[in-house]
Amino acid sequence: MELRQLRYLVTVVDEANFTRAAARLHLAQPGLSAQIRQLERELGQQLLDRGGRTVVPTEIGAAVLEHARAALAATERITDTVDEFAGLLRGHVRVGLISGAANEELDVAAVLADFHDDHPEVGISLTEDTSERMLAALGRAELDVALVGLTGAPMDSGIGVDVVLETAIVAAVTADDRTHGDEIPLIELREHSLICLPAGTGLRGVFERSCAAAGFEPNVAFEAAAPPLLLQLAARGLGIAVVPGLTPEEATAFGVRTIRITEPELRGRLALVWRTDRPAGPAAKVLLGQLRIALGGKAKQRASHNSA
Repeated sequence: MELRQLRYLVTVVDEANFTRAAARLHLAQPGLSAQIRQLERELGQQLLDRGGRTVVPTEIGAAVLEHARAALAATERITDTVDEFAGLLRGHVRVGLISGAANEELDVAAVLADFHDDHPEVGISLTEDTSERMLAALGRAELDVALVGLTGAPMDSGIGVDVVLETAIVAAVTADDRTHGDEIPLIELREHSLICLPAGTGLRGVFERSCAAAGFEPNVAFEAAAPPLLLQLAARGLGIAVVPGLTPEEATAFGVRTIRITEPELRGRLALVWRTDRPAGPAAKVLLGQLRIALGGKAKQRASHNSA
């Protein structure tokens, strides 16, 4: 029995298909099938049921699979331990990022570049998606760390959270709009067509939870993934945009005027998140530490249009 055969077995079960497993392992399918059959002959038992449309483990295979995963995890920890003592990081780190989060203040690209320079043996994958989908990916161990917008919903107890940016959520109207003052109660927004970030983003989650608590469902007429586009639509008079706070200079540049939302005031928070209920690889630990230091490690108070 060889470790690679155990890895092959685990991959076939995870993919539920020999063809997909072979592609993931960069092997020819006949070779993969031959290795699994050799493992079954050595153990004297059939481990996989190949009779259906998908490949599933037999009862014995399921029992073996648990030990196979443990053996592979132990092997990875041995490698990580040796690398740590040698001062060498290897492996792969998967990072998630919400749209528009990387800017001059949150210079994620610079952190990743510095990390790559220091640890060239570590591969880095960067995914851009909504906060909701990235939190789900974190739960499925498909991401190691992510920069997300918090919705205000309770977080899984197994997720670590480090808020790095906090900003007011405001309403934006055309620069020459004088039908509204400097403040607008949240309940009054139910009478207007609104321009918002898509469902699944942190800011949209905060807004919808607040509207539900106030007893109404917002009339979202336009959605866009990037806050600048929301502001452009508002500047054209297509509705009231619900966006992170802007400086006066930013508002002027976009041709809008911002109005403070009250009763209640809404806040958007951008945070680094990671799993705390399972061990992370050394590379992921080091990158997380660098991101926490670079992005401040605590909430920053600033009006910003990038807390999606």
